[in-house]
Amino acid sequence: MIAALLLLLVQAQGVGPDSVRFDHAKHAKLFPSCVGCHTGAARAGAPLYPDSAACAACHDGTVERRVHYVPPPDSLRTNLRFSHLAHQARAPQAQCVTCHQEADTDWMAVRLPVVRRCLDCHGIRTAHLEAPDTACATCHYPLASATRLTRSDIAGFPEPPSHRTQGFADGAHGRLAEAGAPVAASCATCHSRNFCLECHVDAPERPAIQALAEDPRGAAIAVTLHAPGSHADPDFLRVHGAASRLPAATCATCHTRQSCLTCHVATPAVAQALPAAGPGRGTGAIVTRRPPPWHTAAFTRHHAPTAATAAQTCAGCHTRSDCLECHRPDAAGAGAYHPAGFLAQHPAAAYARESSCNTCHNPGQFCVSCHKSAGLVASGTLGAGYHDANRFFLLGHGVAARQSLETCTSCHVERDCLTCHSALGGRRFDPHGPGFDAARLLKKNPEVCTACHGTAIPTQ
Repeated sequence: MIAALLLLLVQAQGVGPDSVRFDHAKHAKLFPSCVGCHTGAARAGAPLYPDSAACAACHDGTVERRVHYVPPPDSLRTNLRFSHLAHQARAPQAQCVTCHQEADTDWMAVRLPVVRRCLDCHGIRTAHLEAPDTACATCHYPLASATRLTRSDIAGFPEPPSHRTQGFADGAHGRLAEAGAPVAASCATCHSRNFCLECHVDAPERPAIQALAEDPRGAAIAVTLHAPGSHADPDFLRVHGAASRLPAATCATCHTRQSCLTCHVATPAVAQALPAAGPGRGTGAIVTRRPPPWHTAAFTRHHAPTAATAAQTCAGCHTRSDCLECHRPDAAGAGAYHPAGFLAQHPAAAYARESSCNTCHNPGQFCVSCHKSAGLVASGTLGAGYHDANRFFLLGHGVAARQSLETCTSCHVERDCLTCHSALGGRRFDPHGPGFDAARLLKKNPEVCTACHGTAIPTQ
């Protein structure tokens, strides 16, 4: 059971550096009844503690020395659900000493309530912190209602023995919380939703957690999120992906989507089933990206064959920028990014867009400078040379432009196209392909049309 220890802090005997505590034992012969001073225990509306003026009747400086007694507040820092009048009505035979004095002690040897007496009267035959979960609400308010408790008070709550049993943190505590409707009263006695958010990423999807009131003081009880035993398996890193897709997987309890993306930068789709981090969710597990055990120093030197034959495996964690940190052409002492003989094959790779060349290269400078040195330079607007030395490239350049116009702009500017493709001059060749919808494009972006048509833009 999650129970809160009664926190009747002994503010009850005066406060301040010059105040005095009331000594019950020294006054035992003067007071035959407790309610003579503690009137509020027997009469509604009366104060529970006497006024300091009553002390001055004796402590006037003549009969007895003067004292400065300050009565404590009626509402002490406690989560105890207790009313003297209600208990007196239900058990008129009970006396003050029934709860405030141990058996076989002298009169006025009072103390804070004897917890064992409370349990006996309410039929609870176990130790305080081992009482059944349903018994907590009998004597205690939920944490959120015990507004006078401080964070320090809450941090000092004792831990019930059940919390130290094996498996409690891994799952047993959740089943215990959900045994109530909608949450066990024992949980609400010591915990608020903020306590659960220390670990639970899936808090919004847990009715038992949502049933707990939100109270920042609940986080005063320290808790540490520990990885399950399965995560210590040496092979866990390799097989965790398959395990996360099992119907019984509980990854969303501790992991947010961002937790997966710490490693799976290049494959964000693998984390779509997990909730995104945000308000109302716990931080959850903090993942540190580490290389797999097989990424040794030798692997770093000889990883090229693996990358070439199992690129999808590499893409699980790596993006192209990871590769380019070493494989850029100007990286001193680094190996080339492209395989041997790639230069002879690169036109096909570039046209097929196997990869994005401009990630590393500036086509307007890098490509043109190399092609110039090789003599592959266009002699005219669309002459042979650069375009694979294909003398008939002019006939098919429209298709190439529509497939990859950004490639053309590496060398050409708009006026090169307008030499032929302008309604205002040139050869007036129609640049529009089959199925061109003039009205739709005009509505979408008329500025593009003015390059060739000026202000006289046709709609058909």
